[in-house]
Amino acid sequence: MQQIDWLVLCVTLLFIVVYGVWKTKGAQKNVQDYILANNETPWYIVGLSVMATQASAITFLSTPGQAYHDGMGFVQFYFGLPIAMVVISITFIPLYHKLKVFTAYEYLEQRFDVRTRSLAAILFLVQRGLGTGLTIYAPSIILSSILGWDLTLLNIVIGILVIIYTFSGGTKAVNVTQQQQMFVIMMGMFITFALILQYLPNDLTFSSALHLAGANNKMNIVDFSIDPEERYTFWSGITGGFFLALAYFGTDQSQVGRYLSGKSIRESQMGLIMNGFLKVPMQFFILLTGVMVFVFFQFNDVPLNFNPNNKIVVEQSKYRDEYHQLESELAKLSEEKKEFNLLYIDHLNQNYDNPILRRQLQALSGKERDLRDQARELIRKADDEAEINDKDYVFIHFILNFLPQGMIGLLLAVIFSAAMSSSASGLNALASTTAIDIYKRNLKADKSEKHFVHATKFFTLFWGLVAILFACVGTLFENLIQLVNIVGSIFYGTVLGIFLVGFYIRYVKAQAIFYGAIITQLFIFYIYYLEVVGFLWLNFIGAMMAIALSLLLQKLIFNQYTATNS
Repeated sequence: MQQIDWLVLCVTLLFIVVYGVWKTKGAQKNVQDYILANNETPWYIVGLSVMATQASAITFLSTPGQAYHDGMGFVQFYFGLPIAMVVISITFIPLYHKLKVFTAYEYLEQRFDVRTRSLAAILFLVQRGLGTGLTIYAPSIILSSILGWDLTLLNIVIGILVIIYTFSGGTKAVNVTQQQQMFVIMMGMFITFALILQYLPNDLTFSSALHLAGANNKMNIVDFSIDPEERYTFWSGITGGFFLALAYFGTDQSQVGRYLSGKSIRESQMGLIMNGFLKVPMQFFILLTGVMVFVFFQFNDVPLNFNPNNKIVVEQSKYRDEYHQLESELAKLSEEKKEFNLLYIDHLNQNYDNPILRRQLQALSGKERDLRDQARELIRKADDEAEINDKDYVFIHFILNFLPQGMIGLLLAVIFSAAMSSSASGLNALASTTAIDIYKRNLKADKSEKHFVHATKFFTLFWGLVAILFACVGTLFENLIQLVNIVGSIFYGTVLGIFLVGFYIRYVKAQAIFYGAIITQLFIFYIYYLEVVGFLWLNFIGAMMAIALSLLLQKLIFNQYTATNS
């Protein structure tokens, strides 16, 4: 990195933090101010905040790499999201606003009892506490690997930056800083996309680039397969993705807190609908950026494995010569690919999609995959604990090696901003839930508004330190970066089931849903352990099972129990 990159990175991050503290100075008079931003947030800020909360650094590091390796199919993960936004806007938002709740879980006590409220709140605290640590750790581990920066120091820096303005201004600080963060994120991604297109061969049009990607099976957007073990299909996206989005945006306090701060029901609804309209195109664009990176590397040198640590591991082992041989074979293959790709482009420019050349390109891609698989085996032999999956390192490799000075700093600012935006929402939600649903609910003595503001600030600091600590010990776990959506799917289904029963099935009472939810959550743990279905289906299974069990328990046990004791 050059001085200009350091300047762009530091100025961008410091501006966001200072702006957040300055803009929200005094936004802590009472709990209403600190947790709900005094219900003064306009709809477009609500929408941006909702989008920024979900758009973690993992989104901008892993998603392009996902597209590079597997194509555009990951976009199906979001197919159910717009439908979920409509359902939440019609059902969830009016009820939350009507009841004037600070957190989603307050509703559950009014509908059921304090046990059910506490259960849902604790499930949220477990998964979000883990998830917030992940949002810090994921970019840190990648940046430390690529740039050689100290991992622990990176975790601490990201965590402290987030704690400063979240502690100072609460929900309002999170909302106003996420405006700046989304601006930085989208500006950086658009400029990067434009530069990728500029770096492609002069005779390669955007349309031809898409054809070239399609010839390499990167443009298969929709898969109608009904195989339950397939992670990303149309059906898993429209069902499992729908239930995941419904749970995440409807019951997760990190998102609920964003639109509860809206000026009115209508403003909150408009913000959420804005997210529904823009989220799928945004993810499509990020995936397309990854596909264009793939096209770029058809004409430029590409490493055998994008994770530089893996090469170091092999270089220090007895498999070094074998790895070098694979690198030589990849270099020859890359030259051959470049030749055939240029020939294919020439035919495309003559409006002819040559099927023979297309098959040849697919065959060459197959050979490249084989070489990469062989390289992974050597890496595994050299170190059986090495992370051989290099998807998360593709985009950062491109940034550091091919973007001009200044842009590297901007793209690193994008990664840091995304990590900060999602982490800030997580800390704010964890603190609000702990303060309102656990501390305040179980506190016997009467305390002032100022006391609970200070308590919420304390829990913000507490959860911030917990997230940093977890991120610092993250190396004790394997495949941590891929766990973000899995962790959510394990817990979200059960919590969503509780809320759906509360909203739509008045017949079910407190005891039935409480025990039904506990049994469901234990069963979900077991299903995940067995690995019999893709993780997205856990959201659907968890929600449906919680509903079915609560109905069954209410009819067979608790109705009779109530009748016996009446």
